[in-house]
Amino acid sequence: MNTPAPRAIFDLDGTLIDSAPSLCAAGNRLLAELGRDPVDVETYKAFVGKGMKVQVERLLTHTGGVPDDDVDGFFARFRAHYDPLRATRAYPGAVAALTAMKKSGWRMSVCTQKPEGLARMVLSALGFSMIEAVVGGDTIPGALKPDPRLLAAAMAPIGDGPAIYVGDSETDAETAAVGGLPYILHLNGYRHGRIDAVSSFGDFAELPALARAAIAP
Repeated sequence: MNTPAPRAIFDLDGTLIDSAPSLCAAGNRLLAELGRDPVDVETYKAFVGKGMKVQVERLLTHTGGVPDDDVDGFFARFRAHYDPLRATRAYPGAVAALTAMKKSGWRMSVCTQKPEGLARMVLSALGFSMIEAVVGGDTIPGALKPDPRLLAAAMAPIGDGPAIYVGDSETDAETAAVGGLPYILHLNGYRHGRIDAVSSFGDFAELPALARAAIAP
């Protein structure tokens, strides 16, 4: 009887890629339209984690409020400014670590708040060809992490083996908990406080061994 392949579900922003600089650039273009001062990347990281629309709301609130309570309008302007490939980079060693996991039998997917089309664009451009499935913040209308439907959709295409979730934020920890999955924390992402996890890493070279340990009987 064949043993099911192990599965790894990854968050994207702050976990596999550092996208804060590109998001911040779009946010600062929006602020310039409003005559507001720009924010730096470290400040912008605090806005990430609940989807792009919430990012825009948090950015505007931080810099003086949401004019006319028109989040939707400003979100549309943000999307017009946003270039997902501008200044976005894979974290050092991420592609190599996932390639090694793929060679050892892991099946992998991404579960992200980023719109699915943008997520696929970035993954392709940055060399993450080993990712088999992508579920984004618009894949299931009205559903964002930690909604269990997103995690279920990310897991379904990659089989029935034991699974882990790898992320960087409080929302990712909640998503893993909802799905009953061991959570591995990327320390160099966009978390805002202490997060419980079965293990954590800052160097992606550590991830394959941590992933194996997380599913060990």
